[in-house]
Amino acid sequence: MKRKVYLKLHTLDDALKLLFESFGESPLAKEKVPLEAAWGRTLAGNAAALLSSPAFHGAAMDGVAIRAESSFGASERRPKTLAIGREAHWVNTGQALPPGRDAVVMVENVVSGQSADGTETITLEKAVFPWQHVRKMGEDIVATESVLPPGTLIGAYEIGALAAAGLIAPPVFARPKVAIIPSGSELAPLSELTPEILASGARLPEFNSLVLSALVREAGGEPLVHPIVPDDPEQIRAAILEAVRGPADLVVVNAGSSAGSRDFTAEIISQLGELLVHGVSIMPGKPTAIGAVEGKPVLGIPGYPVSAVIAFEEFGLNLLARWQGRERLAKPQAWARPFQALPSRPGMEEILRVKLGRVDDQLIAVPLARGAGTVSSLSRADGLIRVPAPVEGFAADAPVPVSLIRSPGEIDGALLAIGSHDNTLDVLDGLLRKHRPGYRLTSAHVGSLGGLMALKAGRCHLAGTHLLGTDGLYNRAAISEHLKGVPIKLLRLADREQGLMVAPGNPLNVTGLRDLTRPGVTFINRQRGSGTRVLLDWELARLGLDQQSIAGYEDEEYTHMSVAAAVAGGRVSAGLGVKSAAMALGLDFLPVGVEEYDLAVSARYWDDPRLQSLLEVIRSQSFLEAAEALGGYGLSRTGEVLWEFEG
Repeated sequence: MKRKVYLKLHTLDDALKLLFESFGESPLAKEKVPLEAAWGRTLAGNAAALLSSPAFHGAAMDGVAIRAESSFGASERRPKTLAIGREAHWVNTGQALPPGRDAVVMVENVVSGQSADGTETITLEKAVFPWQHVRKMGEDIVATESVLPPGTLIGAYEIGALAAAGLIAPPVFARPKVAIIPSGSELAPLSELTPEILASGARLPEFNSLVLSALVREAGGEPLVHPIVPDDPEQIRAAILEAVRGPADLVVVNAGSSAGSRDFTAEIISQLGELLVHGVSIMPGKPTAIGAVEGKPVLGIPGYPVSAVIAFEEFGLNLLARWQGRERLAKPQAWARPFQALPSRPGMEEILRVKLGRVDDQLIAVPLARGAGTVSSLSRADGLIRVPAPVEGFAADAPVPVSLIRSPGEIDGALLAIGSHDNTLDVLDGLLRKHRPGYRLTSAHVGSLGGLMALKAGRCHLAGTHLLGTDGLYNRAAISEHLKGVPIKLLRLADREQGLMVAPGNPLNVTGLRDLTRPGVTFINRQRGSGTRVLLDWELARLGLDQQSIAGYEDEEYTHMSVAAAVAGGRVSAGLGVKSAAMALGLDFLPVGVEEYDLAVSARYWDDPRLQSLLEVIRSQSFLEAAEALGGYGLSRTGEVLWEFEG
């Protein structure tokens, strides 16, 4: 089948402009809702106070309400006595003042007594001034004045203001209804999938609609999810027509907007109505289509999860916010220094997901995987960096603006670990959060050598490392060579088994590293600078094996779990990694050796409360039990400071 091409690649700003020009006028009705149901709704009109707040002159203190003039001249030598019930009245905080009274004497300053006829009295030894300790009528809100403007998102504080003003049924916009049409013959609902079906690759789980629905609800809308539509033009056409003729204000077709032979959305939109945009110069999200069908906006967004989310955030959420008369909620902004250079393709605006950590007074950004299908990069990200279309990326250490996904407090509470990957780092993060809420361990995996260089540059607090030296010792030679001038404490995390991971049953009968050179055996390697790569090269040299004789030696992955997944998925025959990764995915494991996995900690952060809390967790029974359960770890020296390097 013939492939389509993008009609014209629009910039993000131009595409938004076309969307707003065509659909900027809100289709949403206005309605009144009880105040208890108003949270998360958007005001559709000016909220003018029906009542003043307070609606009366009220006591601001417990005490006695009097007319201030009656106390004038009172002193210790010439006290004034007032009769309760006639000239003075007991009042509690918040209580309305009796008529004619304009001041409150605090109970602490009142001397009680009794007159000759038995009347209760008070004696004042100090005069008060008018309106002392009184909340005057309208002090907070005056009837008829504007309390909140249209377009205000109603939260807890706004509900309080509306209640005080007597607005018990504020006018709000009706919730925008968004029809979500998932399409793709390969998709199936999560409820219909078993591990066996997923492992076969025959069907893929459809979960984008769950993510999009959550985004719609966060924007104050109501999602209307259509059953999955196969890659059939007539069925997609029917689904779009059903959606635009129904209650939906916005229709979103997920997948089928690209230029592939089975991507029909853009063409169908043009047949049913008008195609305004097909192709936007953003990554991810380039294949986005925008059109009008029977007067309603229809978005065609890519199927890859990250592309789908970014396209919907840029166009769907902005449109919903505009319809509700408010600006889309902006993420807090900060400045961060990239851990490494961030190259980008010129001519395309790229949105990068990054992890963040504050090292001294600098916010450090570590990029996550860029793939449009890596949905975990959205949940793991702390912030977003936008690389403008004319820019070819950012240099390392050059401050760049970042939109924060996490709160500044969460980011400031993070210890940043850059270096070698190990499954126990995620365990440590979970235990640290539990042990000390507000603290966390955020890790980025660039290999042992990359971690040491990050320590050298002051871009992280600690680094996971397992670099084998020519002397047969781990980490000391590498630290001595690369971290001159940087005092380091070397902390043992675990001894761990490294070995070859192969498919269950070892169908190719791989027995050791020598078998990697056999015809038909394929291999997946770790990236240069990783401790696993160093161990492999050391063992190959010891065995006299040529690296180039191994099919796949140049193919790289960045984590042990990625290597394990490559083997489990049948991409390769074998990979070198830790036993815990093999066990996690049910692979056979052929031991190659035991290595030392350590944490190189910059000594300047040793007394940091976050680091000391992490140390408590590392030495805890909970961590030892969790690491033991992963398998393949020796923990006899866990938490021990092995060596102090003076720099």
